[in-house]
Amino acid sequence: MEEAVQGCVGLVYDLLMVVCVGFLLLRVAQGRSVRWFVLLLVSGGILNCLVHSSALKIGLVSVLCSVVHYVERDVMMTAANKAVLITGCDSGFGHELAQVLDRAGMRVFAGVLDELSPGALKLKESASVNLTVLQLDITNNTQITQTHQFIKSQTDKTGLWALVNNAGVLGYVCDGEILPMKMYKSCLDVNFLGSVMMTHTFLPLIRQSRGRVINITSMAGEVPLVGFAGYGASKAALNIYSGAIRQELSSWGVRVIIVQPGAFRTNILGSSEQWERAQEQILSGLSEEDSREFRQESTGSREEKDRQRTPRRESNPGRHEHTGAICQRTAPLGYRRRLHYINSD
Repeated sequence: MEEAVQGCVGLVYDLLMVVCVGFLLLRVAQGRSVRWFVLLLVSGGILNCLVHSSALKIGLVSVLCSVVHYVERDVMMTAANKAVLITGCDSGFGHELAQVLDRAGMRVFAGVLDELSPGALKLKESASVNLTVLQLDITNNTQITQTHQFIKSQTDKTGLWALVNNAGVLGYVCDGEILPMKMYKSCLDVNFLGSVMMTHTFLPLIRQSRGRVINITSMAGEVPLVGFAGYGASKAALNIYSGAIRQELSSWGVRVIIVQPGAFRTNILGSSEQWERAQEQILSGLSEEDSREFRQESTGSREEKDRQRTPRRESNPGRHEHTGAICQRTAPLGYRRRLHYINSD
C-alpha cells in the first residue's frame, strides 16, 4: 500500500514537472521566461538527486512555481483592456507615447492642453478607437475633475492601469536672480503641483488596478544647471514627492516610477517668438539701467554670433542644443548676470 501511494505521489510530481516545463517552453517560444525555464530544469534535476520523498519534491516544486508566477506576473500581462492616462500629449514624449501604447492595444486617454492643437488633431485622425483625446490643463481643477469623471465611467470595473504625468513647462532659461516670480510659480504649478493634483485625483482608480504612477522628471532636478533654477527646482520637488509616495503606496501594490530624460528635441522649448516675449517680460521687470544694458549686450551677442556663424551642420536628430547665445555683463560687485535665449535657426 505504501509503495502504491509513493508511486502515485511520484506520478503527480512527474506530471507537475511536465506541465511546468511545457508552460515555460511556451513562454520561451515567445522570447520570455528563458531564465525560469533553465532554473526549473536545474532545480528538478537537483531534487531528483538529493530528495527521495516525492511529497517533499512536489512541495518544493510548487513553491518554485509560485515564485516564478509572482515574479513574472507583470511580464505575463497583455496590453488589452489596460487603461492609461497620459498628460501633455500635444507634442513630444506624451504625443509619441500615446501613439505607441495605442498601437500596442491599450486603452489610451491622451490629455492635451488644447484640443485644437496640431498634435491633438493628429492623434484624433491617426489613432484607433481605443485612443481618446481629452482637454486637460493640469493646472485647471475643473478640467481635472471632468477628466476623472469621464475616465471613471469608462474604467469603473478595471480601474486605471497607469497615470503618466508628462505635461511640463521649461519657463525661460536665465539666472535665477532675474527670473520673475511669475515664472517660478508657473514651473511649480505645472511641473510639480499639477502632477501632484493629478496623482491625488486618480489614485483611487490606480489603487483599484494595483497600477502605477509614472512621473516624467528631469536630470535638472538632480544636478543644478546654470539658467535652470526655476525648472530644476520644480523637477527636484517632483523627484522627492515621487520617492515619498513610492514608499507609502507600496503596501497597496501601487508602483511609483520616475523617468529622467536627457536633452531631446521636443516642443518644451517653444518658438523663438515665445522666447522673445518672455525676454521682454523679464527685461520689463528690471530697472531702467539694467534693462538698457541687457538689451545692448543681447544685441551685441547676436551680431557677434552672426559674424562668426559657419554653414550649419545637421544636428543629432534626437538631441537639441538649448543654450543658444549667452548675454553677460559684469556688475559693479564683480558678479555676472546672464540672459539666455534660444537660437531657433
